[in-house]
Amino acid sequence: MELFEGIMFPFKWLVSTIMVGFHDGLGAMGMPPAGGWTWTLSIIGLVLAIRAALIPVFLQQVNAQRRMRLLQPDLKRLQDKYKGKADQLSRQAMAQEQMALYKKHGTNPFSACLPLLIQAPFFLALFQVLSGISSAAGRGEGIGTMSHEQVVQFDQSSIFGAPLSASLLHGGGDALAVTLLAIVMILAMTAAQFLTQKLIMARYTSEEAAAGPAMIQQKMILYILPVIFGAGGIVFPIGVLIYWTVSNLWTLAQQFVVRGRASGPGRVP
Repeated sequence: MELFEGIMFPFKWLVSTIMVGFHDGLGAMGMPPAGGWTWTLSIIGLVLAIRAALIPVFLQQVNAQRRMRLLQPDLKRLQDKYKGKADQLSRQAMAQEQMALYKKHGTNPFSACLPLLIQAPFFLALFQVLSGISSAAGRGEGIGTMSHEQVVQFDQSSIFGAPLSASLLHGGGDALAVTLLAIVMILAMTAAQFLTQKLIMARYTSEEAAAGPAMIQQKMILYILPVIFGAGGIVFPIGVLIYWTVSNLWTLAQQFVVRGRASGPGRVP
């Protein structure tokens, strides 16, 4: 546990620093420091800052996905070559030749997961920060770079009657407001994730690509991630749901941009 906390400390510090920076900036513009919308916009600012920093990673992901599509005919021929051969030597030989193909084309079947994996520690850090708000307020402590005063402000802030530190499972504040807002955001973030995967899968247009391992991976993501988001949304504080909803909408918008560029004049999907 201490090792995990040590690993997460710099992420918690960075997440809280970005949030406080946006919060102080909005306060200087005249928004109330203890206002729910001030903190909500601070969380949205955190999303925009992290996702803007990940744009180079996203572009690498798009290029890797394009290389995976170009790789599919070679993978299909490799699968046909070893079709019906279930012995261990054949499986090992097929795996080695498959890895050689990935290396040759400069890609791998897990490239689509890279932005999600990079975001994971920031998301966990935000969850730790926001889920510990109420207890830190009661102990008279701060969290990360958030002072105790800011922790208390956040703990008492709400939007549409739902406290930002409340969750669907643990409640807090107006139970009906928390339930309605949490359900709306859970539906929004899972729908955005589902549509994003649909757009990614639509680019695998050839028969070889549709039967390849990359497409199988995308199909798994299509159905597994919405379930994870839906289940996790039950325990996520409202503030975390805001982060993940806005982040998924950003990802969906990026896919629409990529789709538009790929279908433009002279573009190759």
